[in-house]
Amino acid sequence: MSSPTVPTTLQQATAGGRALPLTVLQGPQAADRSIGSIGVGFRLGGEETGGQLAIVEHPFPVGALVPPHVHTREDEFSIVTAGTIGFRSGPDEVVLEAGGYIAKPRGELHTMWNAGDTEARMIEVITPAGFERFFFDLAELVEAGPPNPTDLETLATSYGLFIDPTWVPDLMHRYNLNSPFA
Repeated sequence: MSSPTVPTTLQQATAGGRALPLTVLQGPQAADRSIGSIGVGFRLGGEETGGQLAIVEHPFPVGALVPPHVHTREDEFSIVTAGTIGFRSGPDEVVLEAGGYIAKPRGELHTMWNAGDTEARMIEVITPAGFERFFFDLAELVEAGPPNPTDLETLATSYGLFIDPTWVPDLMHRYNLNSPFA
């Protein structure tokens, strides 16, 4: 007895009905870049995944706090690979150690910070792909000198990202964090 669902299942496992090429990366392809309070390492982009997802890695120095923000176009899935990272998503706060993961849905205000006394790292899976370009553009802006707040807002808005600094003073005070806007 043959299974009529096999072709459908195979098609669902491809991008737009065509198979994605096998992609093998042996470690980081480039050095981490600064994007302000944290860094970014580009691991897998939309070009390699048919736009389905992107993977970046973020090093978090001690005291690092990411500005609270809302994504309107993508969901993020974070896996802590080293150290301890705190997350706030909506009203919920959690601190995760290496091996912990969290899903951050689009449309929900969230932030992250280094919750320990050593550098922390996390892998971020972004779906759909495209937002990894924001990190590239932000790194270019940061590396050119202290960014103008208007330029940052324009860049963020162009990627459907909105910054809300409301939680920053409380998080900085409670966790002894550095300003994400310095």
